[in-house]
Amino acid sequence: MTPDPGSTPAHRKRRHIDVCLTEAVEYQTVTTGLERYQLPYNALTQTDLDTVDLATEFLGVRLRAPVLIGSMTGGAELAGIINRNLAAAAQQLGVGMMLGSQRVMIDDTRTAASFEVRDVAPDILLIGNIGMAQLDPAATPELEAALAKVGANALAVHTNPLQEAMQHHGDTDFSGSITRLREVTGSIGYPVLLKEVGHGIGAAAAAELLECPIAALDVAGAGGTSWARVEQFVRYGEVRYPALAEWGIPTAQALTEVRRLLPDVALVASGGIRTGMDAAKALAMGATAVAVARPLLAPAIESVDAVVDWLDRFIDELLVCLHGCGAQNLAALRSRGVTRLD
Repeated sequence: MTPDPGSTPAHRKRRHIDVCLTEAVEYQTVTTGLERYQLPYNALTQTDLDTVDLATEFLGVRLRAPVLIGSMTGGAELAGIINRNLAAAAQQLGVGMMLGSQRVMIDDTRTAASFEVRDVAPDILLIGNIGMAQLDPAATPELEAALAKVGANALAVHTNPLQEAMQHHGDTDFSGSITRLREVTGSIGYPVLLKEVGHGIGAAAAAELLECPIAALDVAGAGGTSWARVEQFVRYGEVRYPALAEWGIPTAQALTEVRRLLPDVALVASGGIRTGMDAAKALAMGATAVAVARPLLAPAIESVDAVVDWLDRFIDELLVCLHGCGAQNLAALRSRGVTRLD
């Protein structure tokens, strides 16, 4: 693969933002699979829409709705603006937020300010982030210090072998990563959430986690943003390997497979979750919460209010979905389940 001219990590983070704003980075042929499921409608619902309750607890923090702002960015100056607007919106709405990868912050402490949001979001569930390829038990104290500096409640470990393979000078050695994950999860002083970046965690990966003490897992399925596509735009200015850009486990399939193998692990559904109906279906299929990222990128550059407006519509639709299927709360929604259409 022909390399790009090379860049600093901060420059690459800025290129990620630019590409996600201007290029066709979503899957072109693969969908989330959620369209194959239907939420049961109940014309004789006995709920009052004004009292439908979306509250839940996730990673030890109470959320007013089962929604997380997904991992996006950090390191570049614009990333700091984005993260602060996202965090302030999360504070206003009572939802959670995942930070972008803190690797750049650990490597270059001058970028730390782009991750620091506690002054505008003192109460939210804030989840730090590091890559599986960079996970090293010997560096746990350094990682804990980075999490403490931003005031994180938990740590997300993202596993992204396909993205890294597409990236110029990406970290492509994942050998021993499961052992390192077990060691770090068992010793670090934070609950750990394992996540993909949009190509999905399915049955094969979930089977490796049966003895791993993770607190939660984000399936991050295919059907939304393809990071194999993003990295090709960053590296080549075009998609040279379209088959790789369309590779992944659709979100609905990933959620079903992981829930079956890990029935007691809290699950986040992300990857193409774009509407309240998408969220309702995922929650009815066993997700504890859902996460949304790319649709919030442009609003986050604009203002806090723009992020709040987008999330308000999303959460309002989720409320109506519960009301329309006769579910007073999330537990009732999960008991309703979904119907497969094919």
